[in-house]
Amino acid sequence: MTAWVPVIVVMLLSGGGLIVGSFLNVVICRVPDGRSVVRPRSRCPSCSASIAARDNIPVVSWLLLRGRCRQCAQRISWRYPLVELATMLVWLVLGGWALLGAGEPGMLPLLLVIGSAGVALVVIDVEHHRLPDAIVLPLYPLTIAGLALSGLVSGRWAILAALAGAGIWVLVVGLPWLVSGGRGMGFGDVKLAPVLGATLGWVSVPSAVVGLFAGFVLGALVGGALMLLGRAGRRTALAFGPFLIVGAFLGLLVGLPLAQAYWQWLSA
Repeated sequence: MTAWVPVIVVMLLSGGGLIVGSFLNVVICRVPDGRSVVRPRSRCPSCSASIAARDNIPVVSWLLLRGRCRQCAQRISWRYPLVELATMLVWLVLGGWALLGAGEPGMLPLLLVIGSAGVALVVIDVEHHRLPDAIVLPLYPLTIAGLALSGLVSGRWAILAALAGAGIWVLVVGLPWLVSGGRGMGFGDVKLAPVLGATLGWVSVPSAVVGLFAGFVLGALVGGALMLLGRAGRRTALAFGPFLIVGAFLGLLVGLPLAQAYWQWLSA
C-alpha cells in the first residue's frame, strides 16, 4: 500500500490543479472587471451561451470540441487549457518540493494557494498591467495562517526569517516605486512583495534573496530581448508581477542550494 502513496498524491495534485485551473480562468476573466466569480455560471465569451458540465471538463472538453464553442462554433482561446495545465504543473512541482524535496508538508496548503493565485496574477498582469487587490490582499491573512500551520506541523517557527524576507522584498521592490513616483514599478507589485518575501523567508532568507534577484534578472533579460527585437522601447511599460512570481518560484526551488554553492565558491 505504501508504494501507492506517491501515485495517489500525484493523481490528487494533478486533478486538483486542473480543477483549480479551470476556476482560475473564471477569475482571470471576471476579477479585472469587478464581476462575481460565482454567478453567473461559465458562458461562451462569443455567444454568451451557458457552458454545459460536459463541455467544462478541464483540457479534455477543449480538445474534444477542437477549441470551439458547441453552440456558435466560435474559437475559444488556447489560454483556457494552458492555464489549466500550468496550474496542474505548478501544483505537481510544489507538491514534490514540499513532500519529497524539502520535507515541509505543512507549507503545502499555503504554497498551493500562492501558486494558484500566482498563475492568475501572471495572466492578469500581462493582459491588464495590474495586480487586483481582490486577489493580492486576501493573500495576507492566508499567508499568516499558512505559515502558522507550517510551524505547528514542523515545530520550526522561522518568524524572524519570514519578517526579514518580507522586509527585503518590500524595500527592494518598493524603492523604485517610491523614487519614480509609481512610474518605475506598480503599487500592486509592492503589495504582493511581502507575501512572496515572507513565504520565501520562512524557508530561508537566502531563498528570499535569490528569488528577488531572479525576478529582477528575468525582468531585465526579457525587457532587453524585447528592445533588441524592436518590440519595446525605453518607455514601454512592462508587467513586472510575472517576473516577481516566477523569481519567487525559482527562489523556493533552488534558492537555498544556489546560495550555499555561491558561499562555498567565495570561501574556496
